[in-house]
Amino acid sequence: MPATEPTRIDFQVDPSAYKHWDLLINGDVATLKMSVDPDQGLRNDYELKMNSYDLAVDIELYDIVQRLRFEYPGVKTVVVTGGLDKIFCAGANIQMLASSTHQHKVNFCKFTNETRNSIEDASAHSGQTWLAAVNGTAAGGGYELALACEEILLIDDRASAVSLPEIPLLAVLPGTGGLTRLVDKRHVRRDLADAFATRTEGARAKQALSWGLVDAAAPGREFQALIDDRTAHYAALSDRPDGGTPVVLTPLDRVMGEDTVEYTNVGIKIDRRLGTAEIAVTGPSQPLPDTVADFEALGAQSWILATARELDDAFLHLRFNETAIGTWILQTRGSATNVLAAERMLSPEHDSWLVREARLYWARTLKRLDLSARSIIALIEPGSCFSGLLAELVLAADRSYMLDGTWEDSDIPAPAIELSDANTGWFAMSNGLSRMESRFWGRPDVLAAATEVVGTSLDAAAAAEAELITFEMDDIDWADEIRVMLEERNSFSPDALTGMEANFRFVGPETMETKIFARLSAWQNWIFQRPNAVGPAGALQRFGTGSRPDFDQKRV
Repeated sequence: MPATEPTRIDFQVDPSAYKHWDLLINGDVATLKMSVDPDQGLRNDYELKMNSYDLAVDIELYDIVQRLRFEYPGVKTVVVTGGLDKIFCAGANIQMLASSTHQHKVNFCKFTNETRNSIEDASAHSGQTWLAAVNGTAAGGGYELALACEEILLIDDRASAVSLPEIPLLAVLPGTGGLTRLVDKRHVRRDLADAFATRTEGARAKQALSWGLVDAAAPGREFQALIDDRTAHYAALSDRPDGGTPVVLTPLDRVMGEDTVEYTNVGIKIDRRLGTAEIAVTGPSQPLPDTVADFEALGAQSWILATARELDDAFLHLRFNETAIGTWILQTRGSATNVLAAERMLSPEHDSWLVREARLYWARTLKRLDLSARSIIALIEPGSCFSGLLAELVLAADRSYMLDGTWEDSDIPAPAIELSDANTGWFAMSNGLSRMESRFWGRPDVLAAATEVVGTSLDAAAAAEAELITFEMDDIDWADEIRVMLEERNSFSPDALTGMEANFRFVGPETMETKIFARLSAWQNWIFQRPNAVGPAGALQRFGTGSRPDFDQKRV
């Protein structure tokens, strides 16, 4: 029987409590050593041998990626390397995968890939370039971690190798984007990629270089010099400040209840009968920072940064700890004027490393919402503030409902939506498009018309005319219509809904990210449930027993 995951997985971690990673800062270079404690996994029914990892290891890695971007503005290159003798990383722990519930495996692989994406995002947009110094065996997910880095440097000691052995060993395939990155990012020829991915032993330095699996190799006595040369190269290209003030990511103010989670600016309320989670974002209150200097002085306490962190944590909490809650209801409350005023601090016009990092953090958090396998419903009611930055929540929703007017006997003004420059390209989806471009894909005239109303406060009728909402309703129908819709949603197959939503959300061009997540969903929900992988005679169950798996040879 699969093991039971902890009742609640916490994604908040303090650097003083890291169990699996050692972070060393030397000027503008950070060295991150992976030294996994075998006995400190998420559960106690497996050991994390040979620098293999589970979610506990990846939660720490994600925390480190975030802290490097905010708490170390002067770090320009990050070197990730193995902290154990002759081992870089053996990949995801097989015993963990074999004994986990299916939903945990799916969530684990998705979170792992999002963390890899955040590493690539740092290299591409933050001037903080990641390099992999592979100083031992890098297998499976270990090589996938290296693939997420801008360059891969391999020690040439006639033993160290890179490999993706999941197909010959486990009857599955690299689940966090390994195969896609091999051909789409590193441009490895597909016949060579085929040969590589079906070889248990992988490729050592000479062959790895020849096939394009690594960027450089050097013998042990020259390996550090190679690392120093490449870190200096990327440091010279970086625009991160030498004297920037660190922004410490202090612990979130969070109160957990049985059916609620309360943060400073975000609240969650769960209705288990309806299978819903209301996620309410409270807009900022005065005073707001007027200048970049004021914004930098506020640091993690600014509404912009605090709310992004809280939403990020909320989405992860609901994904992992509330797997039966299938519908997320997005709501806002507060002043639209204040949201737009706070949002000005995210403008690309500001020459500030922190402004850039905060804007990129919101982009990653909104992507996390896009990629969550949940129905997303936006309710635009009196007192809401779906403007600018928070209007992205409406554009991200699968459906949106807006009240036409206000409640009977209420003096709260009717709700309005106001788009801003933030909605026209600050926060790209995984497909490389803004949510506006995705919404109106193939309809440039409608996109242009919607863009024309940027800066205009729109009531329900105007928002419907601009095609920014799904339905406008009066207060007589509101409660019943919303209730019936939620009950109906809860009655559908969650598998069918997930497939439908994933197809509808990502229109237009394919990118490496969309390919990775589409293929990730496909293999997790097909290959990872087939008897060849998880059956009693499947590869995951027989791994390490000395018995070969028994495969059903029929192709389907």
